[in-house]
Amino acid sequence: GEMLYVYGCKGHGASTIVLRGANEYMLDEMDRALHDSLCVVKRMLESNTLVPGGGAAEAALSVALDDYANTIESREQMVISEYADALLVIPKTLAVNAAKDASELVAKLRSVHAKGQHSEDASDDALKFMGLDLVDGTIRDNLAAGVVEPAISKIKSLRFATEAAITILRIDDRITLNDMKGLAQQ
Repeated sequence: GEMLYVYGCKGHGASTIVLRGANEYMLDEMDRALHDSLCVVKRMLESNTLVPGGGAAEAALSVALDDYANTIESREQMVISEYADALLVIPKTLAVNAAKDASELVAKLRSVHAKGQHSEDASDDALKFMGLDLVDGTIRDNLAAGVVEPAISKIKSLRFATEAAITILRIDDRITLNDMKGLAQQ
């Protein structure tokens, strides 16, 4: 295995990435990881919109939905509040997978986002970019740290999850209605 490196080419139209691994399995894993990374970069370049990663978007949305739920006086308040809590599964899972104290980190993250959303102080505006730092087990400005996600991916994930929940609720509602009809006939 010799390698030939060419630097300073005028044409930047295409590049080749050579992967080397101990075995076929390692190469497949590296190929898959590289493909995923390139797809994220492609998605970022296509959408031109980023959101901070590390659970920042989910925590911000959770706090905003909880605030909105508190303004509603019907039973829809409970649904919105539970949806807000469900959004925190993402930062909790990230923390658990990094072997960090998920409850502590997510509570701090929610607190920081609540302060940022409710504060009148202009210096608290940067708090909306706060997310999990899973190396140190702290909260940090993930936008400044370069931990970002394409906004379109986040929007699609939320849309698909919401549609799935609605579908499950509809199925549950139909089963309940059918059971009630069966009881009425007897």
